Amino acid sequence: MKLLITGANGQLGQALQRAQAMMGGDIDILAVSRAELDIGDADAVAAFVDAAKPDLLINAAAYTAVDKAESDIDAAFRINGDAVGYLSRAASAVGARFVHVSTDFVFDGEAGRPYRSDAPTAPLGVYGASKRRGEELAGAGALIVRTAWVYGCHGNNFVRTMLRLMAERDELRVVADQIGTPTWATSLAQAIWKLVAADARGIYHYTDSGAASWYDFAVAIQEEALAIGLLDRAIPVLPIPSSAYSTPARRPHYSILDKEATSALIGAPPHWRSNLRLMLAEVCAGS
Repeated sequence: MKLLITGANGQLGQALQRAQAMMGGDIDILAVSRAELDIGDADAVAAFVDAAKPDLLINAAAYTAVDKAESDIDAAFRINGDAVGYLSRAASAVGARFVHVSTDFVFDGEAGRPYRSDAPTAPLGVYGASKRRGEELAGAGALIVRTAWVYGCHGNNFVRTMLRLMAERDELRVVADQIGTPTWATSLAQAIWKLVAADARGIYHYTDSGAASWYDFAVAIQEEALAIGLLDRAIPVLPIPSSAYSTPARRPHYSILDKEATSALIGAPPHWRSNLRLMLAEVCAGS
């Protein structure tokens, strides 16, 4: 089986490669970065995929600068929208299955209950709208995996930022009225492989289990990092409302994803705090 992964250097792209290596099997992985393939170039995508002729194409590449997207609209839609269509068509042309990763930001966060995969979408900003456009262009036979609050040992993410700030500052203020579910990139990667093995098609939701605010998440990061020696002192972490932390892009206040259909197919995910502990142990082992 030949596999093509875009976004090779991102936290999910790397997690997908590591998870597959641990699973073993007769898999030939070709993972490409933005420098190797501009997925926003239709001709380049068509030529590259035709030459590679993968059996499976997983798009782990994305424009993820949520606030910058508000003023960089064309770039966000080029990568999160148009490029998905190019990849989907190229995969179809060589008979490959197509997997695309999307986001909780396709919802407005006003429902007050976990969002099912068939719930109406209502993005609040450019990033969410561009990701929704990508879902529309992924094609009827694609597997679309929506996720949220992804973090890992690599790349820019909330956990790594908190660890750095907690080591540098004497106090942190963190938003407490946005609720979601932290998701370890390794957990997400493993779920994607299980969904692929189950021949899943259509939209599936996957995050780790449980719920938290960004404030809850930050407090847990400090507690777990102190317990294993990644931090040598505790600092005050104070809750603040979203209104006290102005950003160009609006964010959903509640974006828990309903994972019932996914859990029925591949099993229930671990709790987010358990996976946070595992991720921090990896950071500690690598430091």
